[in-house]
Amino acid sequence: MASAAFRAAPLHRRYGRLLSCSLPCNGISFLGFLGAAEGQPRYFWENRSNRLAFAGAGTAVELMAWGGDRFRKIARDARELYAKAHIVGGDPPWTGPRLYGGFSFRGDFTPDNTWSIYAPAHFVLPHYQLVSTDGETWLTINTQIPPEEDPEALVSDLQVALREKIRQLRNDSGRPLVTQQSRLESVKYPMSFDMWGAMICGATERIHAGELNKVVLARAAELRFEERVRMLPILSHLTGNYADCYRFLFEPRPRFAFYGASPELLASVRGKRIETMALAGSIGRGSDGDDDSRLGRELLRSHKNRQEHRIVVDKIRDRLLPLTESLEIAPPGLLKLKNIQHLHSPIHGRLKRATGILALVKALHPTPALGGDPRERAMRLIRDLEPIPRGWYGAPVGWIDANLDGQFTVAIRSAVAQESRVWIYAGAGIVAESQPESEWEETALKFLPMLDAHGDETQRREEQKN
Repeated sequence: MASAAFRAAPLHRRYGRLLSCSLPCNGISFLGFLGAAEGQPRYFWENRSNRLAFAGAGTAVELMAWGGDRFRKIARDARELYAKAHIVGGDPPWTGPRLYGGFSFRGDFTPDNTWSIYAPAHFVLPHYQLVSTDGETWLTINTQIPPEEDPEALVSDLQVALREKIRQLRNDSGRPLVTQQSRLESVKYPMSFDMWGAMICGATERIHAGELNKVVLARAAELRFEERVRMLPILSHLTGNYADCYRFLFEPRPRFAFYGASPELLASVRGKRIETMALAGSIGRGSDGDDDSRLGRELLRSHKNRQEHRIVVDKIRDRLLPLTESLEIAPPGLLKLKNIQHLHSPIHGRLKRATGILALVKALHPTPALGGDPRERAMRLIRDLEPIPRGWYGAPVGWIDANLDGQFTVAIRSAVAQESRVWIYAGAGIVAESQPESEWEETALKFLPMLDAHGDETQRREEQKN
């Protein structure tokens, strides 16, 4: 066991100093990069509308934290990691090193079989990192060196390794990628409708009694495949069909992965500038333009959905006001995705102090869009009512750069895979007017993006032909 003096020492003294080098490498695809890293830890992040993308392979640094102060511990370790870092070629700045990872939904999360490899806070700095924006692509290598080593003396060796890696990736670019998913054998829903109905009725009784205003309850689907699940077909599908979402992959151990395509931004911080959103209230898409507009108007007029949305807006405002010197909240509009549309209010502001992304993540998570209101009562009710632990579902997932700025999404429309098994999660906001049938239908709609990404849509079409 490590001594107390070792644990108290700065991160660079415990594990070495970070050395990071970057070189331009246009012409390398992200799927090709991730395909070449098959059998290694892999990471992926892509913003809405494909404006900024990162991918990682291997592990240079791994940070974990447990307990109620997990956000503070990760912020401390990230600050220490970057404080002594020697970064070469980090111009433009987005080429520099980034920690990828996230947090569990609950602070008292205990890993079970489904989430066995995930800590309550888990971040990785990849050994190789591919970054792309504005038509430019860069490859970064991250490594740790002994504190007494002169980093400048090692830069040329790292640049040689980078050029060799770029050459290998370009040589491999002509190789065909794995685009066929393993055959899906079964989709099962552990929670019956009767169990769901009892859970919803239990929640609405508490709401009518005045104990709380809203709670978000979730259910899961279990998928089994003939062989191990393949990530590249899933990421390709999500990129092609959900460009208006934040796509992510966190695979800290080969074939054990958490991934998804979330429409919900938890927080984005750059210096003092912040961005977030309120996203709550849902309805399906129409069969044509007129039908879609009708459904959108129905959502905007819905008392139940506007109440659900207003709770989220009010609580986000309450949590941000002590941290900000200005805050702008747009009125509710529609965010239209492939198979669903939501009530959506963009939020922009300016922090009083540039404290980094994790202070904002701590303040906002969980928003009423995934937890409820009041927060602590809703969290206790979720623990009491839901039979399946959420793990990282609905939790913050994202990245932290060398300035401690970053971007985190709320990990909805997500799945966790172990070898040939996958669990998908979907939730619904429960308020006083909620009915089990409509909330069941809403979660069924929210399952579809990840079911289709795993081949369920293709399999259904094949079965209909036969």
